[in-house]
This record gives sequence, structure tokens and C-alpha cells, in this order.
Amino acid sequence: MESTEATPRAVVYSALLHLGIVAFLALAMLNCTHWEAVADTLRLPESWRPVTCTRMELLKGPIIEATLVGPVGAPPPPTARHARKASPHHEQKVEPKPVPPPPAPVKVLPTPVPQPQLKDQEKIAQIAQQKAEQAQKAQEQEQKQRMAELTKQKEAERILKELAKVQAQSQAQQRQVNLEKQKAEQLADLSKASESQNSQNVPVAKQAMTGQAGASNDAYIAALQNAITQNWLRPDNIPAGVDCPVDIVQIPGGQVISAKVLPSCPFDAAAKHSVENAIYRASPLPYKGFEKQFRREITFNFRVTSSQ
Repeated sequence: MESTEATPRAVVYSALLHLGIVAFLALAMLNCTHWEAVADTLRLPESWRPVTCTRMELLKGPIIEATLVGPVGAPPPPTARHARKASPHHEQKVEPKPVPPPPAPVKVLPTPVPQPQLKDQEKIAQIAQQKAEQAQKAQEQEQKQRMAELTKQKEAERILKELAKVQAQSQAQQRQVNLEKQKAEQLADLSKASESQNSQNVPVAKQAMTGQAGASNDAYIAALQNAITQNWLRPDNIPAGVDCPVDIVQIPGGQVISAKVLPSCPFDAAAKHSVENAIYRASPLPYKGFEKQFRREITFNFRVTSSQ
């Protein structure tokens, strides 16, 4: 029972509340003048009035008449307008039109670079790989070619060395053969000379070298001449009957220490060198039987004969 009785009461209260809100909003929208009009109508005292308007105070003094000038002033009377239009001397002021600002520069974007598609990229990668493989093959082939050339060069150098060695051996053998041949010819010439002089069966060279021909200086010189001549390889450009002085240093026993051709020798450098080599090859020089004639340092005139 209480709930049924409370429902109409709540509805009434709610309606009154809404009416009060609407009335409050309506009163809030009223300005100061309306509030005073309502208060005057209800004849409310000053203390009960919620809003009090400020009244304008009138100043005492003479009234000043003035005309406002400018856009805020009052428009001129019609007569003044007609007079202004009729006046030929009136100049209308033309206000300059505002200059429009220049247009902003438009930025032109660069043309986009076309990006290769995935297939094109794969194709480019394949081409690059093929080029790399070709370059590697070319490099390997060039390296093989260099190795082959180096091997050929080494083989050629080895062959040249062997040929030079064989040639040197051949030349040495030829020199030995010539020396043996020259010795044989010299021995034959000495044998003929000994037979013509009705000497003993011992060759003259051997007699001179062993001192059997007598202990004289001439015999010692002849022994030296024979010993050196047997070991001399005569050049073809040396004429017969020419003397070549040589300084010889030897020790007891005939071992040669040094042999040097003097500058007065008319031979060329090769012939001088051949004479010095012949003296070294003839070492030891004749000594036995020539101890009295032996000298450590002697100057020997090597004579070229026609039989040499």
C-alpha cells in the first residue's frame, strides 16, 4: 500500500522540480531591465530585489552638440549628399588595390628511379656470377701459361749451361791435344837436332834440363827455354825470332812463385798471358845440376823460334 501511494507523490515532486528548473533558466535569461520591470510589477522593496541595475547619472551643465566624423559617424543628411554629387570639383579618392602576394614556388620532386623487379635482380646476379667465374678461369689459365713459360725458360737455361759445360770441356780437351801435339813436335825437332850434331842418345832438352850439357849460364838458359817452350801454346800471330823478357821468381827446387811479362815485350795481351801460363805449367823449372847458376829472381828472355 505504501508503494502505491508513494508513486503519485514522486511524480508530483519530479514535475515540480522540472518546473522549478525551467523557471530558473527563464529568470536567468532575463536582463537587468526585465528584472526591474518584474520587481516593479510585484512592488518588491529594494532589499528583496535580487538584481539591481546601475542607473546613468545625468551631469549638470550645458548641452554640447557634436558631429561624429569617420566611419563611426552618422551619415550626412540627404541635402549634403546631393550637394556633394553635384559639385564638379569633388575628387574621388581611388584606393590602390592590394597587390596579391606572389605564388609560392612549387617544389618539383625528382623522377623516381625505376626499381628493378625481382626477376631482373636475379638475372643481374647470375650475369655477375658468370663474369666472376670467367675472370677466375682466365686468371687460372694465365697462371698456368706463366708456369709453363717459366718451366720452358728454366729448361732452356739448363740446356745452355750443359752446352757451355760441354763446350768448355771440349775446348780444354782441344787445348790439351794441341799441347801434346806441340810437345811431340818439339821433341821431334830436338831429336833431329841431336842426330845432326852426332850427340849422345839423350835429347838436348833433357840434357839442358838435367845439367848434363855443362854447368854454364848458357846451358841453364837453354834448359829454361826448352822447359817453357814445351808448355807454351803459341798464338798464330806471333812471328819467329822475337824476344819477350819475363821476370821469374822461384824457390830452390825450381817451383815458380810468380811470372810477369815486362812492358818491353812486343806481344799483345793474349800472347803475354800465354807466356806466363807456360812458365807456371813448366814449374818446377830445371834445378838439378844448375844449383850454382840458380837465382831466386831472374829476367829471362823468352825467344820465339821457327820450330815452336
